[in-house]
Amino acid sequence: MRRALLMILLMTASAAAQPVQPPPARSTPVEDALRNAPIVTLRHSRITLRVAVPDLERGFFRGTRFDQAGVVTSLVADGREFYGPWFSRTAPEVLDYTYTEDGLVAGPDSAATGPVEEFGVIGFEDARPGDLFLKIGVGTLRRPDGKPYDKYWHYEIADWGKRGMRRTQDSVTFTQTIRDAPSGYGYVYEKTLRLVPGKAQMEISHRLRNTGAKPIVTTVYDHNFLRLTPGNDGVRVRFPFRVAAQTPPPAGLIRLDETGFTYLRPQAYKERVSFLLTGFGSTPADYDIRITEPGGAGVTMTGDAPIVRLNVFSLDTVQSVEPFIALDVPPGGEQGWRYTYSFHAGRPR
Repeated sequence: MRRALLMILLMTASAAAQPVQPPPARSTPVEDALRNAPIVTLRHSRITLRVAVPDLERGFFRGTRFDQAGVVTSLVADGREFYGPWFSRTAPEVLDYTYTEDGLVAGPDSAATGPVEEFGVIGFEDARPGDLFLKIGVGTLRRPDGKPYDKYWHYEIADWGKRGMRRTQDSVTFTQTIRDAPSGYGYVYEKTLRLVPGKAQMEISHRLRNTGAKPIVTTVYDHNFLRLTPGNDGVRVRFPFRVAAQTPPPAGLIRLDETGFTYLRPQAYKERVSFLLTGFGSTPADYDIRITEPGGAGVTMTGDAPIVRLNVFSLDTVQSVEPFIALDVPPGGEQGWRYTYSFHAGRPR
Protein backbone atom coordinates (compact mmCIF):
# COMPACT_ATOMS: atom_id res chain seq x y z
CA MET A 1 0.00 0.00 0.00
CA ARG A 2 2.72 2.47 0.99
CA ARG A 3 4.90 1.48 -1.96
CA ALA A 4 1.96 1.97 -4.33
CA LEU A 5 1.34 5.42 -2.87
CA LEU A 6 4.99 6.33 -3.30
CA MET A 7 4.91 5.24 -6.95
CA ILE A 8 1.87 7.44 -7.58
CA LEU A 9 3.69 10.40 -6.00
CA LEU A 10 6.75 9.82 -8.16
CA MET A 11 4.72 9.59 -11.36
CA THR A 12 2.85 12.81 -10.67
CA ALA A 13 5.77 14.82 -9.22
CA SER A 14 6.87 17.71 -11.42
CA ALA A 15 4.46 16.52 -14.11
CA ALA A 16 2.55 19.78 -14.44
CA ALA A 17 3.30 21.66 -17.65
CA GLN A 18 4.30 25.30 -17.50
CA PRO A 19 0.99 27.22 -17.60
CA VAL A 20 0.01 29.38 -20.56
CA GLN A 21 -1.21 32.71 -19.26
CA PRO A 22 -1.57 36.39 -20.18
CA PRO A 23 1.05 38.80 -18.79
CA PRO A 24 0.15 40.44 -15.47
CA ALA A 25 -1.31 43.93 -15.36
CA ARG A 26 1.49 45.04 -13.04
CA SER A 27 4.48 43.52 -11.28
CA THR A 28 6.83 44.37 -8.40
CA PRO A 29 10.66 44.39 -8.47
CA VAL A 30 12.13 41.49 -6.49
CA GLU A 31 14.35 44.00 -4.68
CA ASP A 32 11.23 45.36 -2.96
CA ALA A 33 10.36 41.92 -1.55
CA LEU A 34 13.93 41.43 -0.31
CA ARG A 35 14.05 44.89 1.24
CA ASN A 36 10.86 44.37 3.25
CA ALA A 37 11.38 40.73 4.31
CA PRO A 38 12.87 39.56 7.62
CA ILE A 39 16.28 38.02 6.86
CA VAL A 40 18.85 36.16 8.99
CA THR A 41 22.51 36.59 7.99
CA LEU A 42 25.18 34.02 8.87
CA ARG A 43 28.84 34.47 7.93
CA HIS A 44 32.35 33.32 8.50
CA SER A 45 35.61 34.00 6.64
CA ARG A 46 34.53 32.15 3.47
CA ILE A 47 30.72 32.29 3.28
CA THR A 48 27.99 34.87 3.73
CA LEU A 49 24.53 33.31 3.84
CA ARG A 50 21.20 35.16 3.91
CA VAL A 51 18.12 33.17 4.85
CA ALA A 52 14.51 34.41 4.75
CA VAL A 53 12.44 34.03 7.92
CA PRO A 54 8.91 32.60 7.41
CA ASP A 55 6.34 35.37 7.80
CA LEU A 56 2.85 35.38 6.26
CA GLU A 57 2.74 39.19 6.16
CA ARG A 58 6.27 40.25 5.13
CA GLY A 59 8.08 37.01 4.26
CA PHE A 60 10.12 36.80 1.06
CA PHE A 61 8.39 33.54 0.10
CA ARG A 62 4.75 33.10 1.15
CA GLY A 63 3.65 30.56 -1.44
CA THR A 64 2.07 27.14 -0.94
CA ARG A 65 4.41 25.17 -3.22
CA PHE A 66 7.77 25.15 -1.43
CA ASP A 67 8.85 24.77 2.19
CA GLN A 68 8.58 28.31 3.56
CA ALA A 69 11.41 27.78 6.06
CA GLY A 70 15.08 28.23 5.21
CA VAL A 71 14.71 29.93 1.81
CA VAL A 72 18.22 31.08 0.84
CA THR A 73 18.04 34.54 -0.74
CA SER A 74 21.82 34.81 -1.21
CA LEU A 75 24.94 32.71 -0.68
CA VAL A 76 28.39 34.12 -1.41
CA ALA A 77 31.34 31.73 -1.07
CA ASP A 78 34.92 32.96 -1.52
CA GLY A 79 33.62 36.10 -3.20
CA ARG A 80 31.34 34.31 -5.67
CA GLU A 81 27.51 34.40 -5.41
CA PHE A 82 25.83 31.05 -6.12
CA TYR A 83 22.23 31.65 -5.02
CA GLY A 84 19.92 34.58 -5.47
CA PRO A 85 16.79 35.60 -7.41
CA TRP A 86 16.53 34.05 -10.88
CA PHE A 87 13.57 36.33 -11.68
CA SER A 88 13.46 40.13 -11.75
CA ARG A 89 9.87 40.79 -10.69
CA THR A 90 6.86 39.15 -9.02
CA ALA A 91 3.09 39.35 -9.56
CA PRO A 92 0.31 37.68 -7.53
CA GLU A 93 -1.77 36.47 -10.50
CA VAL A 94 1.10 34.69 -12.27
CA LEU A 95 1.19 30.88 -12.25
CA ASP A 96 4.83 29.69 -12.17
CA TYR A 97 6.51 32.43 -14.25
CA THR A 98 6.03 34.50 -17.38
CA TYR A 99 7.83 37.15 -19.40
CA THR A 100 6.94 40.81 -19.83
CA GLU A 101 8.74 43.78 -21.33
CA ASP A 102 10.02 44.43 -17.78
CA GLY A 103 11.65 41.00 -17.51
CA LEU A 104 11.02 37.56 -16.04
CA VAL A 105 8.06 37.67 -13.61
CA ALA A 106 7.53 34.87 -11.07
CA GLY A 107 4.25 34.08 -9.35
CA PRO A 108 3.93 33.77 -5.56
CA ASP A 109 4.28 29.98 -5.58
CA SER A 110 7.43 29.79 -7.72
CA ALA A 111 9.20 32.94 -6.49
CA ALA A 112 11.65 31.02 -4.30
CA THR A 113 15.44 30.99 -4.45
CA GLY A 114 18.39 28.78 -3.55
CA PRO A 115 18.20 25.11 -2.47
CA VAL A 116 14.47 25.26 -1.69
CA GLU A 117 12.44 22.09 -1.09
CA GLU A 118 8.99 20.90 -2.14
CA PHE A 119 7.13 18.11 -0.36
CA GLY A 120 4.46 15.99 -2.01
CA VAL A 121 0.91 16.68 -0.87
CA ILE A 122 -0.72 14.44 1.75
CA GLY A 123 -4.46 13.70 1.81
CA PHE A 124 -5.32 15.72 -1.28
CA GLU A 125 -7.00 12.89 -3.20
CA ASP A 126 -9.20 12.03 -0.20
CA ALA A 127 -10.23 15.65 0.33
CA ARG A 128 -13.49 16.89 -1.15
CA PRO A 129 -13.88 20.52 -2.29
CA GLY A 130 -13.71 22.63 0.87
CA ASP A 131 -11.84 19.94 2.83
CA LEU A 132 -8.28 20.23 4.07
CA PHE A 133 -5.05 18.54 3.00
CA LEU A 134 -1.45 18.74 4.15
CA LYS A 135 1.81 20.06 2.74
CA ILE A 136 4.85 19.82 5.01
CA GLY A 137 6.71 23.10 5.37
CA VAL A 138 3.58 25.07 4.46
CA GLY A 139 0.76 23.71 6.63
CA THR A 140 -2.86 22.66 6.26
CA LEU A 141 -4.37 23.84 2.96
CA ARG A 142 -7.93 23.92 1.63
CA ARG A 143 -8.94 22.13 -1.57
CA PRO A 144 -11.02 24.66 -3.52
CA ASP A 145 -12.65 22.41 -6.13
CA GLY A 146 -12.56 19.01 -7.81
CA LYS A 147 -9.59 19.77 -10.06
CA PRO A 148 -6.32 17.81 -9.69
CA TYR A 149 -3.60 19.23 -7.48
CA ASP A 150 -1.66 22.03 -9.20
CA LYS A 151 1.66 23.00 -7.63
CA TYR A 152 1.49 26.41 -9.32
CA TRP A 153 -1.87 27.29 -7.74
CA HIS A 154 -1.94 29.40 -4.57
CA TYR A 155 -4.07 27.48 -2.07
CA GLU A 156 -5.71 28.91 1.02
CA ILE A 157 -3.64 28.24 4.14
CA ALA A 158 -6.04 27.12 6.86
CA ASP A 159 -3.37 26.38 9.49
CA TRP A 160 0.22 27.65 9.24
CA GLY A 161 1.17 25.72 12.36
CA LYS A 162 3.22 26.76 15.35
CA ARG A 163 6.52 28.20 14.14
CA GLY A 164 9.83 28.62 15.92
CA MET A 165 13.38 29.73 15.16
CA ARG A 166 16.72 29.23 16.94
CA ARG A 167 19.96 30.87 15.91
CA THR A 168 23.59 30.23 16.79
CA GLN A 169 26.75 31.85 15.47
CA ASP A 170 26.92 29.50 12.47
CA SER A 171 23.41 28.06 12.12
CA VAL A 172 19.70 28.78 12.07
CA THR A 173 16.98 26.24 12.86
CA PHE A 174 13.31 26.53 11.92
CA THR A 175 10.53 24.40 13.38
CA GLN A 176 6.91 23.87 12.39
CA THR A 177 4.35 21.96 14.46
CA ILE A 178 1.01 20.86 13.03
CA ARG A 179 -1.50 19.32 15.45
CA ASP A 180 -4.88 17.77 14.65
CA ALA A 181 -4.50 18.08 10.90
CA PRO A 182 -7.25 16.57 8.69
CA SER A 183 -7.77 12.80 8.77
CA GLY A 184 -5.46 12.16 11.69
CA TYR A 185 -2.19 13.67 10.45
CA GLY A 186 0.25 15.66 12.57
CA TYR A 187 3.97 16.34 12.66
CA VAL A 188 6.91 18.30 14.03
CA TYR A 189 9.30 19.39 11.30
CA GLU A 190 12.75 20.83 11.98
CA LYS A 191 15.19 22.25 9.43
CA THR A 192 18.70 23.55 10.15
CA LEU A 193 21.03 25.46 7.85
CA ARG A 194 24.62 25.42 9.11
CA LEU A 195 27.88 26.88 7.83
CA VAL A 196 30.79 24.48 8.30
CA PRO A 197 33.59 26.38 10.14
CA GLY A 198 36.59 27.16 7.97
CA LYS A 199 35.11 25.62 4.82
CA ALA A 200 33.14 26.91 1.82
CA GLN A 201 30.43 24.49 2.81
CA MET A 202 26.81 24.51 4.00
CA GLU A 203 24.78 21.70 5.52
CA ILE A 204 20.98 21.50 5.50
CA SER A 205 19.64 18.92 7.93
CA HIS A 206 16.04 17.88 8.59
CA ARG A 207 14.03 15.97 11.14
CA LEU A 208 10.39 14.96 10.67
CA ARG A 209 8.52 13.42 13.60
CA ASN A 210 5.06 11.94 13.01
CA THR A 211 2.73 12.91 15.87
CA GLY A 212 -0.47 11.84 14.14
CA ALA A 213 -2.38 8.57 13.84
CA LYS A 214 -1.54 7.87 10.18
CA PRO A 215 1.76 7.16 8.43
CA ILE A 216 3.32 10.04 6.48
CA VAL A 217 4.25 8.69 3.05
CA THR A 218 5.46 11.26 0.54
CA THR A 219 8.48 12.59 -1.32
CA VAL A 220 10.60 15.72 -1.03
CA TYR A 221 12.97 17.20 -3.59
CA ASP A 222 15.34 20.14 -3.65
CA HIS A 223 14.83 22.49 -6.58
CA ASN A 224 18.40 23.86 -6.27
CA PHE A 225 17.97 27.19 -8.07
CA LEU A 226 21.67 27.59 -8.95
CA ARG A 227 23.04 30.66 -10.71
CA LEU A 228 26.47 29.96 -12.18
CA THR A 229 26.86 31.63 -15.56
CA PRO A 230 24.38 33.41 -17.85
CA GLY A 231 22.65 30.93 -20.13
CA ASN A 232 24.52 28.00 -18.48
CA ASP A 233 26.99 27.98 -21.39
CA GLY A 234 29.58 25.23 -20.86
CA VAL A 235 28.13 24.12 -17.52
CA ARG A 236 28.92 20.45 -16.79
CA VAL A 237 26.92 18.19 -14.46
CA ARG A 238 28.47 14.92 -13.28
CA PHE A 239 27.07 11.93 -11.36
CA PRO A 240 28.74 8.81 -9.86
CA PHE A 241 26.51 6.46 -11.85
CA ARG A 242 25.89 5.70 -15.52
CA VAL A 243 23.38 8.28 -16.71
CA ALA A 244 20.51 7.84 -19.15
CA ALA A 245 17.75 10.28 -20.10
CA GLN A 246 14.16 9.14 -19.76
CA THR A 247 13.11 12.27 -21.64
CA PRO A 248 16.08 13.36 -23.80
CA PRO A 249 16.94 17.09 -23.80
CA PRO A 250 17.45 19.08 -27.04
CA ALA A 251 20.54 17.62 -28.74
CA GLY A 252 21.79 21.00 -29.94
CA LEU A 253 21.72 22.43 -26.44
CA ILE A 254 22.80 19.58 -24.16
CA ARG A 255 25.16 16.68 -24.79
CA LEU A 256 24.62 13.56 -22.67
CA ASP A 257 27.35 11.06 -21.87
CA GLU A 258 27.69 8.19 -19.41
CA THR A 259 28.73 10.42 -16.51
CA GLY A 260 26.34 13.34 -16.97
CA PHE A 261 25.69 16.17 -19.40
CA THR A 262 27.12 19.45 -20.70
CA TYR A 263 25.49 22.61 -22.05
CA LEU A 264 26.87 23.22 -25.55
CA ARG A 265 25.70 26.81 -25.95
CA PRO A 266 23.94 29.51 -23.93
CA GLN A 267 20.23 29.00 -23.49
CA ALA A 268 18.19 31.54 -25.37
CA TYR A 269 15.85 34.02 -23.74
CA LYS A 270 12.60 32.20 -22.83
CA GLU A 271 14.13 28.80 -23.66
CA ARG A 272 13.03 26.23 -21.07
CA VAL A 273 14.48 22.77 -20.50
CA SER A 274 13.09 20.00 -18.27
CA PHE A 275 13.98 16.31 -18.47
CA LEU A 276 14.27 13.19 -16.32
CA LEU A 277 17.45 11.22 -15.72
CA THR A 278 17.77 7.56 -14.71
CA GLY A 279 20.61 5.24 -13.75
CA PHE A 280 20.88 5.97 -10.02
CA GLY A 281 20.86 3.06 -7.61
CA SER A 282 19.22 2.40 -4.27
CA THR A 283 21.95 3.73 -1.95
CA PRO A 284 22.86 7.26 -0.83
CA ALA A 285 26.22 6.94 -2.61
CA ASP A 286 24.56 8.09 -5.85
CA TYR A 287 23.41 11.34 -4.23
CA ASP A 288 26.71 12.98 -5.24
CA ILE A 289 26.26 15.67 -7.89
CA ARG A 290 28.98 18.02 -9.15
CA ILE A 291 28.08 21.08 -11.23
CA THR A 292 30.84 23.29 -12.68
CA GLU A 293 31.23 26.07 -15.21
CA PRO A 294 34.24 26.36 -17.56
CA GLY A 295 36.04 28.69 -15.15
CA GLY A 296 35.96 26.05 -12.40
CA ALA A 297 33.28 27.60 -10.20
CA GLY A 298 30.61 25.21 -9.04
CA VAL A 299 29.01 23.20 -6.29
CA THR A 300 29.08 19.59 -5.17
CA MET A 301 25.82 18.40 -3.62
CA THR A 302 25.68 15.23 -1.54
CA GLY A 303 22.86 13.64 0.44
CA ASP A 304 22.49 10.82 2.94
CA ALA A 305 19.33 9.29 1.42
CA PRO A 306 18.83 7.38 -1.85
CA ILE A 307 17.55 9.23 -4.91
CA VAL A 308 14.14 7.97 -6.10
CA ARG A 309 13.62 10.43 -8.96
CA LEU A 310 15.93 12.90 -10.70
CA ASN A 311 14.79 15.88 -12.77
CA VAL A 312 16.75 18.65 -14.49
CA PHE A 313 15.33 22.12 -15.15
CA SER A 314 16.93 25.24 -16.55
CA LEU A 315 16.31 28.67 -18.05
CA ASP A 316 18.84 31.21 -19.24
CA THR A 317 18.86 32.63 -15.69
CA VAL A 318 19.09 29.46 -13.59
CA GLN A 319 20.12 25.79 -13.59
CA SER A 320 18.49 23.16 -11.35
CA VAL A 321 19.27 19.53 -10.65
CA GLU A 322 16.36 18.18 -8.58
CA PRO A 323 16.95 14.94 -6.63
CA PHE A 324 13.87 13.41 -4.95
CA ILE A 325 14.01 11.25 -1.83
CA ALA A 326 11.26 9.17 -0.20
CA LEU A 327 9.71 9.79 3.22
CA ASP A 328 7.90 7.04 5.09
CA VAL A 329 7.33 7.87 8.76
CA PRO A 330 5.00 5.69 10.86
CA PRO A 331 2.93 7.16 13.71
CA GLY A 332 5.30 7.99 16.56
CA GLY A 333 8.30 7.56 14.25
CA GLU A 334 10.91 9.98 12.99
CA GLN A 335 12.99 10.37 9.82
CA GLY A 336 16.02 12.58 9.26
CA TRP A 337 17.97 13.52 6.15
CA ARG A 338 20.81 15.88 5.30
CA TYR A 339 22.32 17.62 2.27
CA THR A 340 25.87 19.01 2.10
CA TYR A 341 26.85 21.75 -0.36
CA SER A 342 30.55 22.34 -1.10
CA PHE A 343 31.28 25.48 -3.14
CA HIS A 344 34.20 26.11 -5.50
CA ALA A 345 34.77 29.74 -6.53
CA GLY A 346 36.98 28.95 -9.55
CA ARG A 347 38.94 31.58 -11.44
CA PRO A 348 38.00 35.26 -11.03
CA ARG A 349 35.61 36.47 -13.72
